[in-house]
Amino acid sequence: MKRSEINAIIKDAEEFFAKQNFKLPAWASWSLETWKERKEECSEIFDCGLGWDITDFGGGRFHERGLVLFTLRNGRPGSGGKPYAEKIMVVGENQETPFHFHWNKMEDIINRGGGRMAFELYGSDSNEEFTSEPLTVSVDGVMTPVRPGVPLILDPGSSLTLPQHVYHRFYAVEGGGSVLCGEVSMVNDDQNDNRFHESLGRFPEITEDEAPHRLMVPDYRNFL
Repeated sequence: MKRSEINAIIKDAEEFFAKQNFKLPAWASWSLETWKERKEECSEIFDCGLGWDITDFGGGRFHERGLVLFTLRNGRPGSGGKPYAEKIMVVGENQETPFHFHWNKMEDIINRGGGRMAFELYGSDSNEEFTSEPLTVSVDGVMTPVRPGVPLILDPGSSLTLPQHVYHRFYAVEGGGSVLCGEVSMVNDDQNDNRFHESLGRFPEITEDEAPHRLMVPDYRNFL
């Protein structure tokens, strides 16, 4: 992805968060100079991968298959500390996050506002392939039967619990606008705990055609 594209995506996300009255921490908008001045205070941010995260899953078609994430809190994977994580995301209409599951992480995905959100689910077998058996998942604490691959729709305020090894893809339903999507989970480890059904890239390669508007998680080691 080009840095100019990422910058534009983050600016749009900031506007969306503001419209939804969702406040990010102060360091979400720090300049590069401020990061350099205060980096010695920020080991938790760096070690736990907090902050901006933009992905197109390696396909170069962000608005069709991509996601804006901001990790608000997290533990240190494999190193103790907080046993939980929280993210806020922007999911566009028909913008797919492709099928994946987590080996270790259980998570709640919450529609916190905006449009409606669709989930498609499959169980997995011992070879980590889709299964055809129906699933039962918790939607706001109510056990809900789901047929594999049939969209489950979450209205604003609703949430879905996703156990380990359950494949899921999601997107905002066409016609309702983008979704302010929350995630509350066990410790998040994007380097080692994502099993995509396809072979995909989690973090984009960036062409630096302009200066960063905001630093992203992979930028900390490159710019600081």
